[in-house]
Amino acid sequence: MSTQDLALTRLEPWLRQHVPDFEGPLVAEKFAGGQSNPTFKLTTGDRHYVLRRKPPGELLASAHAVDREYRVLDALRSTDVPVPEAVALCEDDDIIGSMFYVMEHLEGRIFWDPAVPEVDAPERTAIYDEMNRVLAALHSVDVNEVGLADYGKPGNYYARQIGRWTKQYRASETENVPDMEALIEWLPAHIPEGEETVALVHGDYRLDNMIFHPTEPRIIGILDWELSTLGDPLADLAYQLMAWQFPREGGIAGLEGLDRAELGLPSDEAYIAAYCERTGRQGIDNWPFYMAFCFFRIAAILQGIKKRAQIGTASSAEADSRAIMVGPLAALGAACIP
Repeated sequence: MSTQDLALTRLEPWLRQHVPDFEGPLVAEKFAGGQSNPTFKLTTGDRHYVLRRKPPGELLASAHAVDREYRVLDALRSTDVPVPEAVALCEDDDIIGSMFYVMEHLEGRIFWDPAVPEVDAPERTAIYDEMNRVLAALHSVDVNEVGLADYGKPGNYYARQIGRWTKQYRASETENVPDMEALIEWLPAHIPEGEETVALVHGDYRLDNMIFHPTEPRIIGILDWELSTLGDPLADLAYQLMAWQFPREGGIAGLEGLDRAELGLPSDEAYIAAYCERTGRQGIDNWPFYMAFCFFRIAAILQGIKKRAQIGTASSAEADSRAIMVGPLAALGAACIP
């Protein structure tokens, strides 16, 4: 079975048993995009759901943890962080060939281009401020209160993350990338000193992982929690700003070369200041480290996609276009090294 197909004859009986008020017949359609966990829209009568599954086949250890996605969605349902409702989790690989979960389908807008050409400048300003507000809300969640105190190992976040992504990069390495070697050497030796703030971090916080209200600049659902864990919230903030440095052309569109002020988009400095005000921070030291770390991590992730594209398990036809970004992103990361 490919990632494009679902075994509906086995899936539908499972849904009838585990999804409240489910009625057939069932129709499934794969969403375009998505490099990691294949995602499908399920339709039955006038009801819609979303199914996310692990890709079948050989996978890197610890990757594609859809059970963790389900857990965090379920935990956040009673917080100020907008998420789709988690409906049901299936850990039985025999149903469709791999673990999956079902969640609420939200009707709204997804903006794929960070320049948001679909709206005018005032709404762009409001959209970016809403992203900032929700990020601060996420990092303010009491993980003990929502049952996520054991969702990750507290402390030593960057040491663990650098080790994890170095290991996964080595496991999927296809050629020598000198800038990745420079980052692998520099990052562990320059982790900022002092006590890390421990918070729930999303791990892939960017515009196209959010669903906005159909007519309002308001987020109604944060998606793609596969990389979420307990860690330093500054990693989420730096990751979002890192993506804005990407060129306009390529596998991942950024904001490089655009007049942000004219478009109603915030500068890096203004966005950081708003986040600090919302979270009670006086400022952020060692910012180049956080940016270099994020460039390194996304390059390692894309290297995994490149490897899976070579062996035929990448879940999207866009995999090749993103895989060629490994070298350029590693170069941007290396450029952050003082």
